[in-house]
Amino acid sequence: MAQLVKIQDYISRYQIDLARYPTQFVRLKKSQWERIKRQWELGEDITEWQHTENEKDNDSFDEKERFSLFKKIFAGRQKEEIQEDIEQVDITNEFANEEDVIPEEETTLSFEPNIVYAPQSIHELKRMFIDQFFHFQMKWASSTLREKSYVDPRFMRDSLLRTLLQNLPDNYLVFYYPILQVRKAPIELDVVLMSPTECICITVLEAENQAVYVGGSERFWVKKVGTKDTKILNPMISLSRMESVLTQLFKQDQIDMPIRKVILTRNGYFDYPGSSFSVRLVDRRNYHEWLQTLKNVSSPMKHMQIRAAQTILNNVQTTSFNRDIWQQTSSKAED
Repeated sequence: MAQLVKIQDYISRYQIDLARYPTQFVRLKKSQWERIKRQWELGEDITEWQHTENEKDNDSFDEKERFSLFKKIFAGRQKEEIQEDIEQVDITNEFANEEDVIPEEETTLSFEPNIVYAPQSIHELKRMFIDQFFHFQMKWASSTLREKSYVDPRFMRDSLLRTLLQNLPDNYLVFYYPILQVRKAPIELDVVLMSPTECICITVLEAENQAVYVGGSERFWVKKVGTKDTKILNPMISLSRMESVLTQLFKQDQIDMPIRKVILTRNGYFDYPGSSFSVRLVDRRNYHEWLQTLKNVSSPMKHMQIRAAQTILNNVQTTSFNRDIWQQTSSKAED
């Protein structure tokens, strides 16, 4: 599962310590999968894990107590090797020590699967685990120990976000429409994937199913849906702006990371005669092949990859509020 580092201007756990949280993410996913898998294989009633996940309960219940209870439930259980397809990734010692002990901080290890039915196969169990872990990833990408951001519900339903996070391996870092502050001006990028070897900028076109995007070098493209033609702004303009911003930031911090450009439509087609100027066009015809290519990147996370991601985080805009203030406001509202 890829790691969700930043969504728009939400506060992110990775902003605190990017050198530490990627390794914690991998260990957490691995240990929790081992535990739930072992519980399932022993025939124990994992539906007892069911709990209600809502903002009021999460913020009013002390998370350290929850983690303490979680440790008691699983005390004494031995770890076993992850099987099936749950991804594993090696973390190089260039930026983190594998032997470091994970600190027992609030929410670092507080992921609890919300089991709503008894899975009948390992594949059902895996799918349930991955779906639950997606919600945990959203929590890491929108809160810290002291701060929290309001999450737009549309991100919880965003199929592309889920697809990227659930299909790409752990060594990918995902920036989803991050808002950067460049020369005191906010600039919203599209999707940025940071792999161990390259930075991939993606502009997405997914308005209608079966749409055909007729492109060229002009300022506008034509979107054809049935017999209806509509002009849309050339997506290469946005893509080139992303490349320019990131190139400038990387140059300032002496980051040596190639930038690739992709225009993506999972439900439509591109009709682009001639050269695409180093931009890869991914549509329904080659989408699965492209995604599989990304999945096959098995290289461990690299020091330059972390530096490049940190450079972006150093320039992001963040909107959040103090958890204590939110709790006090909620209490007054209830009174």
